[in-house]
Amino acid sequence: MSPQDPGHAPRFLRTTGQHASIYPDPLVEGSFILSIGGAEQSHVNLAEPGEIFYEYLRRIGHVVDLAAEPGRPIRALHLGAGALTLARYIQATRPGSEQYAVELERELLDFVLNKLPMPEGTRLTSHIGDARDALAELPAGAGFDVVILDIFSGPEAPSHIACQEFYEEAAARLAPGGVLVVNVGDEPALTLVRSQVSALRKAMPDAAAFAEAGMFAGRYPGNIILVGTRTPWPAEWTAELLARGPHPAAVLTGVDLDRITG
Repeated sequence: MSPQDPGHAPRFLRTTGQHASIYPDPLVEGSFILSIGGAEQSHVNLAEPGEIFYEYLRRIGHVVDLAAEPGRPIRALHLGAGALTLARYIQATRPGSEQYAVELERELLDFVLNKLPMPEGTRLTSHIGDARDALAELPAGAGFDVVILDIFSGPEAPSHIACQEFYEEAAARLAPGGVLVVNVGDEPALTLVRSQVSALRKAMPDAAAFAEAGMFAGRYPGNIILVGTRTPWPAEWTAELLARGPHPAAVLTGVDLDRITG
């Protein structure tokens, strides 16, 4: 089906006033691209949902891999649904997982689920609304193994989410060994990254930052993955993430992370 095919006609998103489109990826058979406002936002491989095309999402997937024994079902909360790429990945690698997805745009979630259905057997509960409001409706001690925040897309971020209090609320809904994963898209100055590292470190016992090595030098815009843990950061996780890539990769923890916050 081509992007012009009426089966993939754009969908108007009332909250942002933008249009969303879904069309086949001409380079990867069985894959589709979600575009919002003319910019690519998500990539889904329906044929192989365990394969993740976007680099930053692959890094998040590797963190999820470490959150529990391989193949064990987990409880995952996605704040910012997109095309549900990571939800599909979790279902593929950890069948039977219980997942929740929060998305501000009702039309977007309906559009994605209609055009790109979830794999059979997926246990996914969706919720339309603001990420912090939705989080407040969940009981403390909800027992999520992973909470993934994928909302920030530039130096500007919603102040009620980009703060210590929000991370504290998210941490309270993690299982004892759970992890909070935050994707931060930022400009070379890393202003948002610095503020979010500081907030996350105040809210959780330990934190790490994972990205393409050049990102920490502030050479170009891109994504840095922040990970908050309820226990001290396991040294073996650093080795695992560096080995899994994508390469070149860097993981900053402890005093090495201090240079991000200054």
